[in-house]
Amino acid sequence: MRMDGTVSPNGYYCRPSVNAPPSPWGDLEEVLARAATKDRTVIMTQINAAWTRPGSLLDLFFESFRTGEGGVARLLDHLVIVTMDPAAYEGCRAVHSHCYFLRTGNGVDYRSEKVFMSKDYLEMMWGRNRFQQTVLELGYNFLFTDVDVMWFRDPFRHISMAADIAISSDVYMGDPYSLRNFPNGGFLFVRASDKTVAFYRAWQQGRWRFLGKHEQDVFNLIKHEEAPRLDLAIQFLDTAYISGFCQLSKDLNRICTLHANCCVGLGAKLHDLRGVLDVWRNYTAGTPEERRAGKFQWKLPGICIH
Repeated sequence: MRMDGTVSPNGYYCRPSVNAPPSPWGDLEEVLARAATKDRTVIMTQINAAWTRPGSLLDLFFESFRTGEGGVARLLDHLVIVTMDPAAYEGCRAVHSHCYFLRTGNGVDYRSEKVFMSKDYLEMMWGRNRFQQTVLELGYNFLFTDVDVMWFRDPFRHISMAADIAISSDVYMGDPYSLRNFPNGGFLFVRASDKTVAFYRAWQQGRWRFLGKHEQDVFNLIKHEEAPRLDLAIQFLDTAYISGFCQLSKDLNRICTLHANCCVGLGAKLHDLRGVLDVWRNYTAGTPEERRAGKFQWKLPGICIH
């Protein structure tokens, strides 16, 4: 393991030695400490250069917070943006206070969009999973959100205090603790504990047990054995509140977040999320009577949203 503040030979972050020079990209523990709430919780997202260009996903992500209700914009104070390349890091620093450059050392060029299920895509997703484990090992709870999740209201109120892991659902079956629900790792809350670190270790091992699967599929495959083994409470979040294109909530009075899942391609996501934000702006400008009457509805169909 290298102890110079960069990465270990397997490509993941390791804690720098006390004599290491300061990193120009920010020290992970320092960034987490600045962003964390009093109970050591951070919100995290991950971006590359393709998502930081003007008018791209990061702009829409920030706009959703700014136009959200119930003080959701204040949660940006606790957001750590994990960047995958130097251009993304500099783009983050221009617009946000808590940025971290994750150097993976695996030879993948992360500046461009990665095609779903390509080799580089799988490397990126499993690297993200390993980074989340590192955050847990440092003693921080986290809520990970993909950057194509629009935040309209505070979602924390829908995360149970009893849950070790709370994960969004591609398909929600009605019982939040039923392992029959279909998870989506693009919106994921995890409490730091020995149990959750052990789950992540099993999750990483699952990459090699189920070769060629991405991390979300492996979660779905191991949940039945690991939840009882570790006495782990997994909450699947109700799509009425923590929604997505896969199972769309059409009640704007209840929705907290909306994920452009079941949607492949940056262009398609941008098109449909711009339409989502247009409707949301009209909704927030509406009268209480118009809201209660359900006057405002998503523009359907889009490229992916339906």
